[in-house]
Amino acid sequence: MKKYVLLFLSGMTFALIQCSDKHNDSAAYNGPVIKSEKQAFGVDTVATGLENPWGMAFLPDGRILVTERKGEIRIIQDGKLLDEKIENVPSVYANGQGGLLDIIAHPDYANNGWIYLSYAKPGEGGGGTTIARTKLQGNAFTDFHELFSAQPFANSDVHFGSRIVFDGKGHIFFSSGERGTKANAQKLSNHLGKVLRLNEDGTVPTDNPFVGIDSAKSEIWSYGHRNPQGLVYDAATETLWDVEHGPKGGDELNKVEKGKNYGWPIITYGINYDGTPITDITAKEGMEQPVHYWVPSIATCGLVRVSGDQYPGWKGNFLVGALALTHVHRVEVSAENKSVHDEKLLDKIGRVRAVVQSPEGDLYVATESPGMVVKIVPQ
Repeated sequence: MKKYVLLFLSGMTFALIQCSDKHNDSAAYNGPVIKSEKQAFGVDTVATGLENPWGMAFLPDGRILVTERKGEIRIIQDGKLLDEKIENVPSVYANGQGGLLDIIAHPDYANNGWIYLSYAKPGEGGGGTTIARTKLQGNAFTDFHELFSAQPFANSDVHFGSRIVFDGKGHIFFSSGERGTKANAQKLSNHLGKVLRLNEDGTVPTDNPFVGIDSAKSEIWSYGHRNPQGLVYDAATETLWDVEHGPKGGDELNKVEKGKNYGWPIITYGINYDGTPITDITAKEGMEQPVHYWVPSIATCGLVRVSGDQYPGWKGNFLVGALALTHVHRVEVSAENKSVHDEKLLDKIGRVRAVVQSPEGDLYVATESPGMVVKIVPQ
């Protein structure tokens, strides 16, 4: 018997979202069709019953690994959420927004077996954003290597950042929030409020912008960020992009470039949560402007730039998760990297934590409240 999940959508009362025992492709899908401005699609519910899912990794054997912030990794296999969980997961600083966060398989996983993790690690002074890599034997991690921990650790439960991407040239980029202390983002002497870059083995690339500067951390790629929880490397254009939380207003989509300053908290389109101003300026020489920003905030989390030919109406568009406003936001950007149009998708689906594209080109969305993973099926 087919099962369905009730999903409220913008512009209509509701749609029934098909749940199946296996992943559907376009030909097999026979559920309700949603017509957005440029792409018709269906939604196949892959798994329910998750608790605060954060990141997803796709393995060649068809398994999907899903992190839960409390410190567990769930397994989706053959369209089912297994009771069994991954073993030998590192201990995490499960405090507020901290815990087990992103997970991604190396692009050459079939040959090298590496899986990369980001998590809040407990330690002296509280917790800090940490990057590690490990391998999987059966359903247990082995050969675990911690590559990096953002310094200093902080006794704070907010703004860990933590997305990881590969550039296909032997490097990883990852994000670190400013941990709730605004001034951290402008200081090159710490790792907080930054996008960082390492070689895949955790060493520092010699061409990082602040290598050799005694007063700066050599891992820094860019700075002046608040809390980037979406990161994507677009191989087609060799560009790096992030989405980051503003305060009350001022969420941003940024093209992230080497050594540049993205302004927080000196410039912002947001205000404090109590309504008081943070700054009286939104632009300043030497600081980058966002490509797109949101007022009010949607609480951005998760980012993908749609590639391939499976979703022709969205190709090259950014899909951004919205936690507070519970939808997926589509942003069109011109060849000159200007925001030209945007659209709300899957309104009221839940707090969207991750939007990812699998190696096969399929789009997946992970939500909390309710905790589930869905697949977007092009029609």
